Amino acid sequence: MIKKTATVSCLCVLTIFSALACAQAVTVTADVALVSGSKKSKARRASNVVLWLTPVGSAPAPNVPAIPASNLPRLVQRNKSFEPHVLVVPVGSVVEFPNRDPFFHNVFSLFEGKRFDLGLYEAGTTRNVVFDKPGISYIFCNIHSEMSAVVIAVSSPYYGISDQHGRVTIANVPSGRYTLRIWYEETLPEELNNLTREVTISEDAANLGAMRLPATNMPQGHENMYGHDYPPPLPDSPTYERH
Repeated sequence: MIKKTATVSCLCVLTIFSALACAQAVTVTADVALVSGSKKSKARRASNVVLWLTPVGSAPAPNVPAIPASNLPRLVQRNKSFEPHVLVVPVGSVVEFPNRDPFFHNVFSLFEGKRFDLGLYEAGTTRNVVFDKPGISYIFCNIHSEMSAVVIAVSSPYYGISDQHGRVTIANVPSGRYTLRIWYEETLPEELNNLTREVTISEDAANLGAMRLPATNMPQGHENMYGHDYPPPLPDSPTYERH
């Protein structure tokens, strides 16, 4: 009888702690806007701004759930572009690169983050890449210079990407202290480093407020994987089009 009572009591305590843990998980929000030139210039809303929170101090260690093979993140090649343009994944994720164009692609990344070369692969096929360390990988195609994308691998499950209105939402964040980091393609790295700060998340402090990011006209051109300029396209080549 005593053992049974003790078991019931333990279960009650565990239930209470589980309920408290769930109650302390909040949805974090923020609004981001871009400013160009002087501080008096009008801000504009920005999509594809990435925010992520990394626990510090006594904050709960992040539990990154495994992604099932049937639901892997992917960068689809379609109409000589990558969809989506910006992808955020936890470190260790496998990302699929399916070719949905009626011609060959050669996806590579040799500059920062994960370095790889997937080689030529034809329409209807897929190649995979494991992003096994934190970092920002700039993705290109060695055939089509207009194709580019960014994969950001983070050591945390608490991340979000701004929508077309500049709103970022990060769900299920436990209360605690975090390092907030921000990335945006048109903001210089040193400016982004200046925006890194520690924040405390709780039920009463789940809104990170409005953030203004300085935007710069970054150079758009890039070299191919051999460090050379891209040759002019050959429309009759099956590498570019299938007839």
